[in-house]
Amino acid sequence: MLAGKDQYCSTYISTYGSKIGAGGEAKIIGKEKKPSEPALEALKEAVIHGKRKIATDITQKALDDGADPQTLIDSCLIPALNSVGDKFEKKTIFVPEMMIAAKSMQACVDLIKPLIKKEEQNILGTVVLGTIFGDLHDIGKNLARLLLGTSGFNVIDLGENVPAEKFVIAAQENNADLVGLSSLLTTGDPHVKETIEAIKTSSIGDEVKIICGGAALSQKFVEACGGDAYANDAADGVKKSKSLLGIA
Repeated sequence: MLAGKDQYCSTYISTYGSKIGAGGEAKIIGKEKKPSEPALEALKEAVIHGKRKIATDITQKALDDGADPQTLIDSCLIPALNSVGDKFEKKTIFVPEMMIAAKSMQACVDLIKPLIKKEEQNILGTVVLGTIFGDLHDIGKNLARLLLGTSGFNVIDLGENVPAEKFVIAAQENNADLVGLSSLLTTGDPHVKETIEAIKTSSIGDEVKIICGGAALSQKFVEACGGDAYANDAADGVKKSKSLLGIA
């Protein structure tokens, strides 16, 4: 890794990241497909396994050859990220692999989006996202932002240590469909309930859904605070967000 021969430690992680069997036999994750496969399938595989340069090269070539930009996103990139989310839930990959895959997809999306007319872009909904007041941690929130954004949501990131009123104002100004609250430390717990109450009693309280996640939270706690959904992790957050908005 230090010599730059194993970018993002991807080879090491794929070889030793998951051990199975009593003998500790290594299970290789993300075996690459043969080059003879169709280009779009190769693009999916490149995104799934975090091969950013390969993914962007295939994307650029597909665009140069006249591929429809929105089709690349809807039929290739989003399914690839969904596959990553499934692997994460099954614990066959972990946070580093998921982040690398998401960033690979984002690099492809960055090439594609300028070619899509704004009215044709398939935006699933607007999410106002932030780490709760009293908490300065942002790794989980940043991962949620990345996965939501690459899954088709418009994400308004408020950062960390966000007061309740800032969530309310941002949700109102951006006509948000969802508000996402992230909390890693128990010091933020009182502010979770405070923020949910502030949103629910505001002018948009009946229109916006609230989803919460983070190490300090639980399903039971979020329900007691009045939240609409609890996300166990960033990938689950994408699924719950779609579910709250009635998106299959």
